[in-house]
Amino acid sequence: MQRIRDTDRLTESRLTIRNYTKFSVSKQGTFLGRDTPDSVPSVRKMPERGYSVTGLDPDRTVKCAGRELRISPKASVELCRTIRGMKLPEAKKLLERVIEKKVAVAYRHYHKEVPHRRNLTEPFYAGRYPQKAAGRLLRLLEELEANAEYRNLDTERLKIIHAAAQRANKIPKRNPRAFGRSDLLQGTTTHIELVGFEAE
Repeated sequence: MQRIRDTDRLTESRLTIRNYTKFSVSKQGTFLGRDTPDSVPSVRKMPERGYSVTGLDPDRTVKCAGRELRISPKASVELCRTIRGMKLPEAKKLLERVIEKKVAVAYRHYHKEVPHRRNLTEPFYAGRYPQKAAGRLLRLLEELEANAEYRNLDTERLKIIHAAAQRANKIPKRNPRAFGRSDLLQGTTTHIELVGFEAE
């Protein structure tokens, strides 16, 4: 009986190897069957996202983007509004001070029930210390600086001419409750776009 089982396993493995020969590789690098045409890939493509700013000089501008970041959209909007128009070294120093809670970011748009702060970046009354969003934005500024160095641009003269944040897709989550139930939660994500321009 043991010999018969071993022979059955051998025949099964040969059958699986023969079934693998029915598939071919398309030009896109995906596996296709015999009945599938080459024009229809079996794997979905990633979405192609552009930038919300147009008409840029490609020789003097550099771009960077973060997609579906797990940070607050409101904090991202206020931070982008704060660093817009700054030089790159100034923006990096400001974000580092925000992370250390030495400077607060003014919440001009989303200021409902926001506490008052003294050490604000601009004359206003409401502000916060968005440490998580500031840390992620600081990493994006470092990526923008690396892109500028790769393109032989002067990072000291690099000015942030475009900084925008948009709400991204919701991430479904579950919060366990009593008696085997659960509540549906939706985590927020954010898109951030940065564009730097080498000023004269």
